[in-house]
Amino acid sequence: MCLAIPGRILTIDGADPVLRSGRVDFAGVVKRVNLSYVPDAAVGDFVLVHVGFAISTVDEAEARQVFRYLREMGELAELEDGEPS
Repeated sequence: MCLAIPGRILTIDGADPVLRSGRVDFAGVVKRVNLSYVPDAAVGDFVLVHVGFAISTVDEAEARQVFRYLREMGELAELEDGEPS
């Protein structure tokens, strides 16, 4: 399944807008994400991530609701598979 998943930005690296990246927490699973499409996002913000790219910011309530749905569907385990953070 290919979904955009919300996560909270933990760190941001790089001043170059094209190479801007950071560590993002997806309900306990931390991954490196390209942040170039969300130039105004800051540490602590929630972003919607698809295939390693943050594509928009989302509010915390919406992000937590999506996590609840994913837990109910058993889809959060897919985040743990894949590349190490």
